[in-house]
Amino acid sequence: MEQQRDEQSVSRFVEHFAMTMNDLGFPRMPARVLGALTVADDGALTAGQIGERLGVSPAAISGAVRYLVQIGMVVREPVPGSRSDRYRLPNQAWYLASQQRGGAYKRVADVVQEGVDAVGDPTSPAGERLAEMRDFFLFMQDAVGELLGRWDQVRQERRSA
Repeated sequence: MEQQRDEQSVSRFVEHFAMTMNDLGFPRMPARVLGALTVADDGALTAGQIGERLGVSPAAISGAVRYLVQIGMVVREPVPGSRSDRYRLPNQAWYLASQQRGGAYKRVADVVQEGVDAVGDPTSPAGERLAEMRDFFLFMQDAVGELLGRWDQVRQERRSA
């Protein structure tokens, strides 16, 4: 038996999702847009549709979708026969965004290495703190790569089952 979609619960989920993402440092309006796209059956909506679902103007959506496009979480595509665009979640949006962002840990580690060099003595309290920070970010860089590889395997296994 198929369950009925509860639009009030869906709206509550979108707002709860956005608040949670915002608490973790993600901008609030892009999080709301991401939530709205995630619960859309085909994963794609126009700015007007997103605005209607979130109770905000399409203009308020503009910056949010621009941000999501830039970080690879959303794809902008034209609506055939219209001057409008629609915004779509790509397949594996979280995986792709994590893959694109994975190099960020290495970038931070490289910058922190500048700090290690700047303090001159890697055995000083500041040098040790910086070296540990660098090593942590290098560890995270490797771990993210391994996790993404594992996720790809798990995903393939789930599809095969």
